[in-house]
Amino acid sequence: MNKMSYKNYTARIDFDERDNILVGRVLGIQDIVSFHAENVADLRTAFEEAVDDYLEACAALGKQPEKSPSGQLMLRIPKEVHGAALIASQAAGKSLNQWAAEALEKHAHES
Repeated sequence: MNKMSYKNYTARIDFDERDNILVGRVLGIQDIVSFHAENVADLRTAFEEAVDDYLEACAALGKQPEKSPSGQLMLRIPKEVHGAALIASQAAGKSLNQWAAEALEKHAHES
């Protein structure tokens, strides 16, 4: 996946073959913030303008802009997976939290 970041917002970048343009969408928030351009330099500018416009619109509406995730994650997983993860973390000499954070980081950066 191609990404770019600005002011703690990250966007996914895709190529629209039909219109022959680059298209981006801000990830990690419920609001839809998207942008497009014909080349990377213009796409960077369009992304920054889209984020700035989003922040200005939120301020004008008196709305708190959505922010990137807090770093706290609560999961419901089968007890067998929880047990296996606990054993794996202990075998690695790490807390379950450390072990899970490393596993999530590793897999999040594979795409």
